[in-house]
Amino acid sequence: MTTNNSFNVAIIGTGFGGLGMAINLKKAGEDDFVVLERAEGVGGTWRDNHYPGAACDVQSHLYSFSFEPKHDWTRKFAEQPEIRGYLNDCADKYDVRKHIRFSTELQSAEFDEASGLWTLQTSGGVVVARSVVMANGPLSQPATPDLPGLENFKGTTFHSAQWNHDHNLQGERVAVIGTGASAIQFVPKVVPQASEFYLFQRSGAWVTPKADRKFFAFEQWLFKNLPIYDRAYRYWIYWLNEVRALGFTTAQIALKAFGLLGKYAINKAIKDKEKRRKVTPQWNIGCKRILLSNDYFPALAQDHVDIIDTGIERVEENAIITKDGRRVEVDTIIFGTGFKATDFLSPVDFKGLNGIDLNEAWKNGVTAYKGINLSGFPNLHLIYGPNTNLSHNSAVFMLECQMQHIKQAVLAMKANGWKYIDARKDAELAWDEAVQKKLKNSVWASGCSSWYIDSSGKIVNMWPGFTFTYKRKTKKPNFNDYDVVTA
Repeated sequence: MTTNNSFNVAIIGTGFGGLGMAINLKKAGEDDFVVLERAEGVGGTWRDNHYPGAACDVQSHLYSFSFEPKHDWTRKFAEQPEIRGYLNDCADKYDVRKHIRFSTELQSAEFDEASGLWTLQTSGGVVVARSVVMANGPLSQPATPDLPGLENFKGTTFHSAQWNHDHNLQGERVAVIGTGASAIQFVPKVVPQASEFYLFQRSGAWVTPKADRKFFAFEQWLFKNLPIYDRAYRYWIYWLNEVRALGFTTAQIALKAFGLLGKYAINKAIKDKEKRRKVTPQWNIGCKRILLSNDYFPALAQDHVDIIDTGIERVEENAIITKDGRRVEVDTIIFGTGFKATDFLSPVDFKGLNGIDLNEAWKNGVTAYKGINLSGFPNLHLIYGPNTNLSHNSAVFMLECQMQHIKQAVLAMKANGWKYIDARKDAELAWDEAVQKKLKNSVWASGCSSWYIDSSGKIVNMWPGFTFTYKRKTKKPNFNDYDVVTA
């Protein structure tokens, strides 16, 4: 590999997964890699989601790299600007930017069996790589509902992940569609600006209090000057969160008790009986994402806020028509409808061994060996792949497990002169069968629809257990589960 378009590894994306992968390779002495980023800066979802109130619902000291602690987090739960700043600082400290090609979007990828190389078609030209690491993340493609007549709307529309900061909402009639994690955060910021506010929802969400506050100066001093205190605090948070895994799997009664906090928050903030009925969820707590907020319900309690749960029939030039015939005139529509989280590698066209298309490989359901490798797609590694998302702990922990696994595979290939490694189909299916078996009795299988589940009803996003179990299972690649092809 001698040209500047040929590399040992190509990494896609510069969020936690992509940056962490690049840093891990550099720390291991592997410098022959490129990072392709479709945007103009690093940060992934924390670059794109800059809506008012954007923040993390995992504690700051745990939602960060284990190898790069930040001692001066301002809050227990960091807000978007600080998280993005942290990722930018990591890119600078580890000199990753020289490897990044910004404004370069991956369009297609094709594997050549003879050479054992991937050819990547990008918006900036062709890149060739021995291994490809997809770190684009499941929360990178905004999902907007296909509403009849939306194209005729004369007002302003935008998705929460594409927030229009130039548009002034003051005094407007604002409609928000969706009650996902983003909406829970930006709704309290929009309600005070709107003259009339309409929240269109399918069902109420489980929202519980958020134990957030600013860190005191003496706490930051301890984090900085007593590393053992910083590490002990991180481990305490980790184990406090980790035990919650039982509530989503084998001890769901504990989650129901936790749900009492959500109902208390509703009853405390909302006195109007009809509003209270609408915001009270009818599905099992934990079946969909549990959300954290201290100001969501108080915002909905305001007199100029109307909650509509009858469904949308169509959109007109200046109004939304509900399925029961109500005409709601609005100036701006904001979509809080989340992301295409089950379309893991879309919209990129992947072709593996013998020209097999990814859609063909996944026609019977999305699977991946350890959530990382796909049979028939050699040297292709996923970060945050199928069944590696969490409801109880930090996703960054899972990402670091995957980074270590991928790094070892990439280094072993280079050291041994292997052309490619391909996860065996039986290993992939056995892994998926074991995961799905555990998921059958989880709260996510209790009957609600969510972004954890694909169109066929298969739970493709969630990990059904402890994170330390996943770490043990991914600690070292088992090359007996791969077809290893030498040069």
